[in-house]
Amino acid sequence: MNKPVNPYHYVTGCISGKWKMTILHHIHHYGKIRFNETKKTLQVSEKVLSQQLKELAADGLVERIQYNTIPLKVEYILTPLGEDLIPALDILYIWSIRRMAQLNIPIDPDAFAVHTERKYIDQLMDIMDAYKKKQQE
Repeated sequence: MNKPVNPYHYVTGCISGKWKMTILHHIHHYGKIRFNETKKTLQVSEKVLSQQLKELAADGLVERIQYNTIPLKVEYILTPLGEDLIPALDILYIWSIRRMAQLNIPIDPDAFAVHTERKYIDQLMDIMDAYKKKQQE
């Protein structure tokens, strides 16, 4: 018989890892990603990116699509389960930015560069404006 699992432990197991939530958002933002481009963009090691993509695929959040071309072409897309997780990640992102601003924790400038959709701007305009002013000083 399987041992019962706490739902919070299950979801954190699926998205824990330094880059998993960023990878999921990256795929959502661009529609698909390729390994080498993502490695350069996120400045993540090959080993970590590879491992986290494998884990995301094993958890059913990401699909690896391999094209039989020369050179080999591989893309990663979100599965419907991965897409279902994006609104929850958005809430976590917005909460995190607000809390970091309250605590005066420096926010990575890239956090604003890829989160340009209206849903983020509506929630974080005050913080984004303050950040831009600080950058101009």
